[in-house]
Amino acid sequence: MPGLYKTIVQRMKEKPVHHEEKAVEVLEEEDNLNDLVVFNDDFNTFDHVIETLIRVCKHTPEQAEQCTLLIHFKGKCAVKNGSFDELKPMKEAICEAGIDARIL
Repeated sequence: MPGLYKTIVQRMKEKPVHHEEKAVEVLEEEDNLNDLVVFNDDFNTFDHVIETLIRVCKHTPEQAEQCTLLIHFKGKCAVKNGSFDELKPMKEAICEAGIDARIL
């Protein structure tokens, strides 16, 4: 057994494990996430908002419908979460469709 213990200790010294660094990196990535929020209005139809969310955000029809109901009844809904660079083209496409959206 002493030989096995010595081998394990040597390996640990040779190859330091950096589990904590990986956990920190993941937390930092999560801190950089933003929400793409769509706001209610009195102009766009449910169908138009649903179709836009399916096309732009790649939502399933059920996801898009649920988000649209939240937008209608709550006044807004975070329809996507991600980095600013990922969300910016989606926000622009939603706004081009005549729907109010912002990255928060």
